Amino acid sequence: MKEIIKYPYATHHVALPGHCNIAYMDEGKGSHTILFIHGLANYAPVWKKNIEQLKNHFRCIAIDLPGNGLSDQHEHKFSMQFYADAVFHFIEALSLKNVCLAGHSMGGQIALTTLIKYPSCAEALVLVAPAGMEVFTAMDKAMYYGTLRMFDFVSNDEQNLRTTLESSFFRQQAQADGIVKELTALMKTYKMNYYRRMIEASIKSMLEEPVYDKLHHVRQKTLVLFGEQDALIPNKLLHHGTTESIAKTGVQKMPNAVLVMLPDCGHFLQWEQAEHVNGHIAAFLHGEPIH
Repeated sequence: MKEIIKYPYATHHVALPGHCNIAYMDEGKGSHTILFIHGLANYAPVWKKNIEQLKNHFRCIAIDLPGNGLSDQHEHKFSMQFYADAVFHFIEALSLKNVCLAGHSMGGQIALTTLIKYPSCAEALVLVAPAGMEVFTAMDKAMYYGTLRMFDFVSNDEQNLRTTLESSFFRQQAQADGIVKELTALMKTYKMNYYRRMIEASIKSMLEEPVYDKLHHVRQKTLVLFGEQDALIPNKLLHHGTTESIAKTGVQKMPNAVLVMLPDCGHFLQWEQAEHVNGHIAAFLHGEPIH
């Protein structure tokens, strides 16, 4: 794809099986390779603040998931399994070793799905406000789908994107406007209704391909980070629990996981609290105690 926007680091491309061409940034070096996976309707540069610091200690690779950012726009059957396959084939294509998967939001559920399906592809896991730890009943799903249809009826893709991103921050930052501007520019390159089909398929897949009951299969050492003021997890329309209760319940099911709750930040904690997130990731990968 023509580079409509300029990424903060050089952009590389690799062809995967099934006409799946992935764009990615690759910076730094070290004994560990951190493979960053962005969330729904996002792109690799959301990890910019993390790569800036962590590339001094680790090899940092941030990918654009298929259909997102500067990756291809083929008519894929978007699902958690599809994304997980893409992550696995990406690791194989680049012959990556000593990998730590790092996923944000939907990217966290993708990382979990990847390790459940391909348990030997990574040695460590970092989950940043991950989807997949919240349980949805059949009634929850029906209500959620109805809400999505109503929201789409009274809004458009750009408004939906801005509303969701703004809700991801505890304190709105001017830098969020830059992310919205770039994602909107990318959105305008999509074929008719492609973007909405990808979003709807991805959301449905998150609900229909849950990982909660399989979390005990993830035996890699795992760092789970949540913002105490996360406005997206749990889903406020359906559930009345707290972010911390969701996080603790999920982490308890994972044999080698540790949870850190960060104050004064929301769902986009790797941006709002980048220095703290980076410090926890570095300590985690260096085998230091996590507080």
